[in-house]
Amino acid sequence: MMQPSSKRLSVKQVQGFTLLEMLVVLVIIGLLAGLVGPRLFMQVDESKVKTAKTQVKMLKGVLETMRLDIGRFPSAQEGLTLLNTPPTDEQIKNLWKGPYLDEAIPLDPWNYAYQYSTPGAEGRPFALYSLGADGKRGGEGYNADLGYLPAQ
Repeated sequence: MMQPSSKRLSVKQVQGFTLLEMLVVLVIIGLLAGLVGPRLFMQVDESKVKTAKTQVKMLKGVLETMRLDIGRFPSAQEGLTLLNTPPTDEQIKNLWKGPYLDEAIPLDPWNYAYQYSTPGAEGRPFALYSLGADGKRGGEGYNADLGYLPAQ
């Protein structure tokens, strides 16, 4: 038979972490988060800009395909909706081979609609762009407009 005293643990062996030790660990975790967090958010913002640029190029390609079918780009009134909605003009309606997108017209990465207008800058037939993170014309950095901008 074992003696009961051999099964007992000393008070030192039962104790957990002290409050001071927990606070030190929390401070270290906070410092690491403070250093790493901003870099991660910068990567997210940069990926949104890249996504918007890619979507603008994709939409431009779809607009070019539609122009080959109907002989013109959408008017400012028709906008990007002409990619998924048949035109009302009977002559063009017979040439339209849409819908040209499998899904609805995408929003930009900041959940704003892409802007479409005619004419574009530098002799382009249209402007197709995102308003950036702030959703307003102009801006700098992540708030800057990007894509095929309108004439000034």
